[in-house]
Amino acid sequence: MRYVRMPIEIESPEQMGYDNVKFNLTESSFRDAVLGDLDLDLSKLVLCYGDHLGLKPLRELLAKEYGVKADDVLLTVGAAHALFLISTSFLEKGDRLLVERPNYATNIETPRAIGAAIDFYELTFEDGYRLDVEKFAAMIRPETKLVSVTTPHNPTGVVLPEADLRKLVEITGKKGVTLLVDETYRDMAFGKPTPFAATLGRHVISVCSLSKTYGLPGIRLGWLVSTDPKRMETLLAAKEQSVIAGSVVDETIALEYLKTRAKHFPAIQAKIREHHRILEAFYAEEKRLERVPTEGGVVSFPRIRKDAGVDVEKFYECLNGKYRTFVGPGHWFEQERRSMRIGFGWPTTEELRGGLANLSKALGEAKA
Repeated sequence: MRYVRMPIEIESPEQMGYDNVKFNLTESSFRDAVLGDLDLDLSKLVLCYGDHLGLKPLRELLAKEYGVKADDVLLTVGAAHALFLISTSFLEKGDRLLVERPNYATNIETPRAIGAAIDFYELTFEDGYRLDVEKFAAMIRPETKLVSVTTPHNPTGVVLPEADLRKLVEITGKKGVTLLVDETYRDMAFGKPTPFAATLGRHVISVCSLSKTYGLPGIRLGWLVSTDPKRMETLLAAKEQSVIAGSVVDETIALEYLKTRAKHFPAIQAKIREHHRILEAFYAEEKRLERVPTEGGVVSFPRIRKDAGVDVEKFYECLNGKYRTFVGPGHWFEQERRSMRIGFGWPTTEELRGGLANLSKALGEAKA
């Protein structure tokens, strides 16, 4: 493994220091929850090694939602850990991965660290960042061991339609390759969510977490789902050799939170819808940006128009330095820097409005 730090992590607010960021539009999650608001009593929790698969009542709760067995669920240290386990379990040096780009960096960098060859399906603004399943599937080679998609997509917020998902499951099944579907934003789809991918085929692995939708990244709780016992045995071995078991503290907090999810989720959905309306109103006024509409999640991926007369580097210098406002620049996702990810779920309503106003100010001041 040859590890390289990713720009999205090097330049993240937690690494820069939150005190240095006044308007944080970089985050790809809902706003962080506060432990005291969850009204939990962990005083009698035994701090032991936990079940290697993960806390069974939590796996049972998740399995009921998916319509699978508890042993089809493996708890992980966030979705990033799940993605790491999948890459290191099913890819070796010289194997091929087929993946969309832009993408969440871990979906690309871990296979690179392994030494796998990567075939990129380039999602484009001009195509609405939509995946053409037939063209995508045609890129599968005999050496392809893993195919990876994300829906709703990060960083674009575009959703893969159910018919396309089912078609991709069918094609990858016939070709005998493992299909990874990162469903971290599934609960935040604006329309009806697509079916849980792992329930559509034994070769499919679903990944999700509590970090994005529920604002619980600090407990590092994610999971993967597969109905193939052989794949699950391999993934469990990978987990045991990396962390043995998850934190019983994190897993207990997650269980108690999900038991009362119905109490929390409506307020989260309402706030996301409110912030999305604010963002759409901003785009309607700010003609120097163009964007593909967000269909799910809490991120948007606009770009500065080429004819806007904006010097991109001056824009970032002004936005970050003068206005202390930060977005996720395009290079985080191996895209040109005139593209940017705007996270609209994490900031308060006041911070979102202020950050968007600063975007317009910086665009106006960064003349080419």
